[in-house]
Amino acid sequence: MKAIVISTHGGPEVLTITELPDPVPADGDVLIRVKAFGLNHADAYMRSGAWGQVAAVPGIECAGLVEADPSGNLPAGTRVVAILGGMGRTRNGSYAELVTVPATNVVAVRSRLPWTDLAAVPEVYATAYSALHGNLALKPEETLLVRGATSSLGQAAVNLAVQHGAQVIATTRNPAQVPLLKEIGATDVLVDDGHLSPEAARRGMAVDALLDVVGNTVLRDSLATVRPRGRVCQVGFLGGFAPVTDFDPVADLPSGVQLSFFGSAFVLGSPAFPLTDIPLDDIFAAVEAGTLRARPTRVFHFGEIVEAHRLMEAGQAFGKMVVTLEPPSTD
Repeated sequence: MKAIVISTHGGPEVLTITELPDPVPADGDVLIRVKAFGLNHADAYMRSGAWGQVAAVPGIECAGLVEADPSGNLPAGTRVVAILGGMGRTRNGSYAELVTVPATNVVAVRSRLPWTDLAAVPEVYATAYSALHGNLALKPEETLLVRGATSSLGQAAVNLAVQHGAQVIATTRNPAQVPLLKEIGATDVLVDDGHLSPEAARRGMAVDALLDVVGNTVLRDSLATVRPRGRVCQVGFLGGFAPVTDFDPVADLPSGVQLSFFGSAFVLGSPAFPLTDIPLDDIFAAVEAGTLRARPTRVFHFGEIVEAHRLMEAGQAFGKMVVTLEPPSTD
């Protein structure tokens, strides 16, 4: 099979297309013929070496067809999406024509959306749904602030929260992205300079829940931005992985404010966080109906992976980017 491998840790140019033996599914695995896969910042972290030793083939999600399922539960040809399950970390990932994934991390889908549209949904929507409903227990009519909202995960959270009936405040570092965030349903947009809490207080904003995609660099400020007894859930590290220096719960965690973390890579597909808890079919149906704007902002072909990673690292995705394994059109 053709696969994209990390030839050595480094920039986008280290991604190389090569030939590898076809993987063979072990008991408990499903072999998938990949039709498209989503791009995630996690892929860039693995490629750069930020997460230490990882699998040679990156990629943490895909859409495709079942090639073989030793358990017999999924017939060959079943349309599926797959998320995580060690892909890209402890086993070769989805940047390939074929991939094996634990059956617990594979979901059959009824949707007839194009492969590229299917591949744009699984990781970001499963993560956003889990954080909004599991960690934050978001209720309709509550006010949610999504910090880092122009990212693909941030946009997924805005979409789901608006669909749920919440009032959404979104943030971006780039004022040019304000219209985009209002278009997808944010009632207000703040330009984030790292100090949101004074602006929220000045405007009299009562933030019930805050989903933080930016991470450690703004954690103290996020905690100070929510109302008394508000909730903060951290789901990303767009601002970098450096730890919060001298974090002191007594000084930095306001009384009554709840702080949690959702790390999809470590738990989704486990018995405690089964994928059956994520209404993926409903989400795909909403995408088909146009009530969720989850289609990819840009589609690349397999051979364009280096350019795709360059755009992702430059912050020019402005949403979800995917790679298709379908041959380029000759039109």
